Amino acid sequence: MFAIVVSVGLAVLDSNIVNVALPTIARDLEISPSQSVWIVNAYLLAVATTLLPLSSLGDIVGYRRVYQTGLAVFTIASLVCTLADSLVTLTAARFFQGLGAAGVMSVNAALVRFIYPSRLLGRGIGLIAMVVALSSAVGPTVASGILSVGSWSWLFAVNIPLGCLAFVLARHTLPETGQAPRRFDWGSALLNALGIGLLVMAVDSLAHGMGGTVAALALAASLVVITLLVRRQLSQSSPLLPVDLLRIPPFALAIGTSFCAFTSQMAAFIALPFYLHDILGYSAVETGLLMTPWPAAVAITAPIAGRLADRYPIGVLCSTGLVLQMAGLVLLALLPEQPPLPALLGSMALCGIGFGLFQAPNNRAMIGSAPRERSGGAGGMQGTTRLIGQTLGAALTALMFGQLAHGITPALFMAAAFAAVAAAISLFRIRSTPRL
Repeated sequence: MFAIVVSVGLAVLDSNIVNVALPTIARDLEISPSQSVWIVNAYLLAVATTLLPLSSLGDIVGYRRVYQTGLAVFTIASLVCTLADSLVTLTAARFFQGLGAAGVMSVNAALVRFIYPSRLLGRGIGLIAMVVALSSAVGPTVASGILSVGSWSWLFAVNIPLGCLAFVLARHTLPETGQAPRRFDWGSALLNALGIGLLVMAVDSLAHGMGGTVAALALAASLVVITLLVRRQLSQSSPLLPVDLLRIPPFALAIGTSFCAFTSQMAAFIALPFYLHDILGYSAVETGLLMTPWPAAVAITAPIAGRLADRYPIGVLCSTGLVLQMAGLVLLALLPEQPPLPALLGSMALCGIGFGLFQAPNNRAMIGSAPRERSGGAGGMQGTTRLIGQTLGAALTALMFGQLAHGITPALFMAAAFAAVAAAISLFRIRSTPRL
């Protein structure tokens, strides 16, 4: 578990640690701010388009092998990022870094299922949720600290010793898992990468105001490719895109709940910094500190929720958490022009408590409801759903900012609405499925 915790922490940290350094990187490499965005997008695109193929590959060749290979690629790519002296080199290295991170994230939940006994699975999932929350929370802080004493290349250099440590631990401790007697479906993998890539491009184009025509064309192409992919998967017993798992009610309800919950979370995470900085007048550092109660509360609540998920109905836990998240978002949207600091921080913490109470039990339901030999596919679907939900939340919030003069409050209400929908979906688990 320590090997998994270190690897997942690095993968999540690198998804947002570079954002703070983009202006510095752009100046040093003599590129425009718009060009520097590719340093972030290359990583995210690599993760989004390969999570499902790598999770399927894990079912076939073993989760340990995919995990170790992903960790090795991530560490080597971090070295290349450290030495990069041009945009092309850095962007290419970031893409391979994303591939490595996808290898880690695609099968980590499946490995947890083989490490913990079934009755304690929630504890392992809760620990991973805590690590993800902490890594997301400390990303900007870690980046600022490193940049205060060194150049931007050190943002990538710190991954090398930690990646090597995690690789040695993984090589000697991760469990061997079974291998499925089937071939890897390269055609489906290509369709998946193309479909998800076009979908992310469509949403990103909409979010950055690149024009409705570009977004519409990319979205239409994505829907065509994904339709072809789904039709191809329906005839397979163990498809790369696990559409067959959606026939399992606990799994399908967990997917729907996760999609809406992460859409809500990302919409709030985009709107709140603008609210704190532009409306309330806090500095960038103060804004970061004031955002801390949300991820900190997730980090505290997630392990507790994981233990509760081993004993109590998951539908009740998730719905309760999402109602708390919705209530916190509504309170944030209704704050007065000069809100008392305790009310602001308390509303943030309430959102975090609610999200933490939802995340670990929902992930347990998603992984635990799939057949043991399909744990990789279930984990890949979990990660892909999270990324698409976050992308949609960011795009909808950016669209509100572009169309409305005061889009922050409507964005927070929209986030609350998605949390409410997620809670409603989760409620169906109370009657339709037994406790896992």
